[in-house]
Amino acid sequence: MLGNNYIFLGDYPIAIDYYEQSLAIAQKIGDRQGEGNALGNLGLAYYYLGQYGHAIDLHQQYLTIAQELVDRQGEGNALGNLGLAYYSLGQYDQAINFYQQCLTITRELVDRRGEGNALGDLGSAYYSLVLYDQAINFYRQHLTIAREIGDRRGEGNALVNMGGTQIKLEQYSESLTNNQAALEIFRKIGDQPGVAEALKNFTELHQALGEVEVARQYCQQALALATELGIPLASECEALLFKINS
Repeated sequence: MLGNNYIFLGDYPIAIDYYEQSLAIAQKIGDRQGEGNALGNLGLAYYYLGQYGHAIDLHQQYLTIAQELVDRQGEGNALGNLGLAYYSLGQYDQAINFYQQCLTITRELVDRRGEGNALGDLGSAYYSLVLYDQAINFYRQHLTIAREIGDRRGEGNALVNMGGTQIKLEQYSESLTNNQAALEIFRKIGDQPGVAEALKNFTELHQALGEVEVARQYCQQALALATELGIPLASECEALLFKINS
């Protein structure tokens, strides 16, 4: 689908135009599956644009169609995407509810990658609720699955998330080990946002250890990369660097 190509390129308004054309055609010919897919894709595009309320409305419509068609894979996708949107709105309890429903479906379908992703998303929601031990538990489950199925990106994500959480728990040795492992994976697979995340974690780790100059160096690297990539992490790094320099 052309819209997917533009999503990959970050050209969301163009992607939306193609998805809306697909939606109109699907509705005209009574293709409910196609209609659901187009709604889900539109929901993702608006999510990437930061229009979370609109994304939620579209994913809810996709969910209704998937349930009507007994499309469990589609239902799981819609639930997971609803979780992401509510998470981005800071409504973490609502996000957890959708992530748990998504997790149930991935297990029913024996979708191991999807199961791992849902567990990782649950970990992030519990992290945001400052429930760090519970977050670590979900990240560990994600890590186990990612390693079982050879999902290197998932493994890196689980490790970097664990590493970041362990800083909050003052488990500095464990954090160092996990962040180093994550950084190696991200560099090997060419995941630049992952590299930036790991460098940001190293900043916070060395800051916590009182190693200000080392923290500053890592933060400058993370900030430069995040800025180059144009990702939201850049603002976090700017705030960190300001704090270090203060």
